[in-house]
Amino acid sequence: MLRTLFLVLTLVTTSVVAKTKEDGSHIQPDNFYPRVKMETSMGDIVVELYRRRAPITVNNFLRYASKNGFNGTIFHRVVPGYIVQGGGYNTDYEEKPSYAPIFNESGSGMKNRMYTISMARENDPHSATRQFFFNMNDNANLDPGKDWGYAVFGMIVEGEEVVEKMMEVEREYSMELGLPNAPVEQIILKKVTVLPPV
Repeated sequence: MLRTLFLVLTLVTTSVVAKTKEDGSHIQPDNFYPRVKMETSMGDIVVELYRRRAPITVNNFLRYASKNGFNGTIFHRVVPGYIVQGGGYNTDYEEKPSYAPIFNESGSGMKNRMYTISMARENDPHSATRQFFFNMNDNANLDPGKDWGYAVFGMIVEGEEVVEKMMEVEREYSMELGLPNAPVEQIILKKVTVLPPV
């Protein structure tokens, strides 16, 4: 009897903890394809996220979005015919605070194809936190093979022309970031909003 009661209490407690967990899984938890709207200084982009295939990555992204973590950041790296990257720095070129790195879900079977969104990372395959990039080509070199790849977690469904315009901006070496391919005139990600389920 006591053992049964303990088991029931454990299950209830686990359920309550799961419901209050704020890793992004609490945001539209029954929606396998949540959408976000990105309002940028060059126009709006709508991205559909693939939670069924990359749940850790999508939940992580939704967590930042729901806490306004991407608002006022910049797209700091633009490589024509390759990628448009952002989400990590504010307009003063200061790195934004991040949650802990996440597991690399590049083995989901999704490919780094044109207009997909993927997580940026360092050499450590499990070092992605908040930076993301749009693939502006079919970038097979970013897919997993002998080594880990870059985790795809969604696709642009509206506003492809906006990222195309981003690729045409003048670029330079950024002294503030110590990186090449930075837009001369900042491209600002003003706001990211989680859209209501469709």
